[in-house]
Amino acid sequence: MPTETAPVMPMSTALRERTRTAHEEAESSPFVRELLEGKRSKADYIALAGQQYFIYEALETVGELLRDNPEAAPFLDPALTRLPSIEADLDFLDPGWREHLRPLPATEAYVERIKGLADWPGGFIAHHYTRYLGDLSGGQVIRTLLQRQFGFETQGVAFYVFDDIAKPKPFKDAYRAQLDAVTWDEAERERVLEEANAAFRCNEAVFVELAAATAKAA
Repeated sequence: MPTETAPVMPMSTALRERTRTAHEEAESSPFVRELLEGKRSKADYIALAGQQYFIYEALETVGELLRDNPEAAPFLDPALTRLPSIEADLDFLDPGWREHLRPLPATEAYVERIKGLADWPGGFIAHHYTRYLGDLSGGQVIRTLLQRQFGFETQGVAFYVFDDIAKPKPFKDAYRAQLDAVTWDEAERERVLEEANAAFRCNEAVFVELAAATAKAA
């Protein structure tokens, strides 16, 4: 009799399930938790936005390099582009930021990891997923909390405002369908899943160093 093979879990489901622990550890980092509980200052939020600038600059630079790659191209929707919004937030929050902003060591390591993905579309997609789907999901809750805490309208939190995505849920559903449509073999799927976990760990490392840096500045 023929042997039945277990159905392959959709990649979007595998990413969610396999990164659950790393995701929860990153978002429960003390720096993030204290920021969202109103226990951190506007200066701390500005410090976070500054480190995000370097991360998204790297991510969107590599995205441009992969613009014509058939594997990565479906994910490179201009509606997701965040760098101009981060720059606008920093211009509003910290005029002159370009003269003094520097990446933390953990941010430098994160950036270098992203830059190393220009020749590996699957790895780039792993990082793209962890950042942009998070921005469209929990990022919307973060925006509301920051607006309430610091009295922002849209200036200062433009990073979290996706003007060209009227309805996030259908957009996220379509993104997940694109993940499920990529034809990776089992070994490549595993590599991508591991890289997504690495992306969350990179993110958590930045939060740890932000907590230390802002404590010294206080």
